[in-house]
Amino acid sequence: MSDLKVLSVQKRAGLGKGANRRARQEELIPGVFYTAKGENLPVQMAVRSFAKLFSQVGRTTVFNLEIEGDGTHPVLIWATQRDPITSRFTHIDFYGVDLDKPVKITVPVEFTGVARGTKVGGKLETYREQIQLMAKPLDMPAKVTIDISGMDVGTTIQIADVKLPEGVRAIAPETPIATVTVIAEDT
Repeated sequence: MSDLKVLSVQKRAGLGKGANRRARQEELIPGVFYTAKGENLPVQMAVRSFAKLFSQVGRTTVFNLEIEGDGTHPVLIWATQRDPITSRFTHIDFYGVDLDKPVKITVPVEFTGVARGTKVGGKLETYREQIQLMAKPLDMPAKVTIDISGMDVGTTIQIADVKLPEGVRAIAPETPIATVTVIAEDT
């Protein structure tokens, strides 16, 4: 657990719209830390330190949340809210995880290669940009990479066809991810 990234946060005294607006004016992001036991703790953190960490870990990687006066906890980013105009973070929810219990997380899918079927007139259709996986937090991949270079016309890849790391399983394995279809000719 020592090789995990760390984000330092402070407990938040003021609650509500007014206190949160004042925190944002001071370049702080309000948030809530939800423990693995179901308790919640209002926190706030510096905008720059959170943005830097978020670019490195995203929503699928466990990191340590160091709470001033309350110790260090392994967490995932559960939800983020952004300003619709400036795209600045306005609120963050952290989910405390038990490193020995599996969690369900939505993981992005990345396609690599060019499908063989598209070279002979087929069209690649992708149905999923994300899939839900279940694994222990430290075993969860940051993304799932799928090589589509072997796909011919009429071929479909389901989540069950994707090789996942040891200890990781798909929530809905029968769900199609991508297919190469025939383009109908206009008559």
